[in-house]
Amino acid sequence: MKDKIIAILENRSGEQLADLVRKYGGTPFSAPALAEIPDIDPVLIAQMVHDWQTNQPDFFIFQTGVGVKALFATTDALGVSEQFLQVLKAAKVVVRGAKPTAALRSRNVRIDLTASEPYTTAEILTVLDGCSLAGKLVVVQRYGDVNWELQKALEKKGARLEEITTYRWSLPENTQPMVDMMDELDRDAIDMVCFTSASQVYNLFTVAEQLGRAATLKTALNRSLVASIGPVCTKALEKFSISVDVEPTPPKLGPFISAINSQFS
Repeated sequence: MKDKIIAILENRSGEQLADLVRKYGGTPFSAPALAEIPDIDPVLIAQMVHDWQTNQPDFFIFQTGVGVKALFATTDALGVSEQFLQVLKAAKVVVRGAKPTAALRSRNVRIDLTASEPYTTAEILTVLDGCSLAGKLVVVQRYGDVNWELQKALEKKGARLEEITTYRWSLPENTQPMVDMMDELDRDAIDMVCFTSASQVYNLFTVAEQLGRAATLKTALNRSLVASIGPVCTKALEKFSISVDVEPTPPKLGPFISAINSQFS
């Protein structure tokens, strides 16, 4: 990607991605399209842990590492982490990917079922195929937005659901960098745009629609190269009729950058 301009919409690991772009000789163009807003209610968490001691959940599904860490930070502050760990010990623990796995293992939590790559909702449901969920209490750690696909599938299996909310996704306070990126795309001054979550796609088009620029954004993106971190993100891009040129296997940052570099090679 030597001498190429690479637009990055990532926020949390944006600088790490930018450093990798520079390492391969590219120039990063930062346009954060997503903000993580803490959204955890300590009073509710305390009540949940208390209730779970008498109404033991059958399954816990953890979807993100940052969510697991936020949850344990709250139970630590409340002084109920030991009770929470005992509840987890009596339940089946299902994990979506490597980051929540690492966060749980740091607390010595036993993991019963792990979704395979590329760690989408489909893989979570696959590992649950052999489990009877009818009438079972399933606690889902939410990630940013409600995972409606997962929720509907679990309800169809007869599960009773509870959600743990730890953070939510929102538009960044400053959306000007996204507007600047649209301007540069219109000038054909960006070689590739990198999407690392479906929410970035929706937020970018939300801003474009507010400005009456959705149609020109779609045209400009399809004129440029587009990289997607994985199938969930690709599906979101396809909803806006955006062609994806790069999608790594597995959907991780290292393979993502390698696939981008190979595209230009």
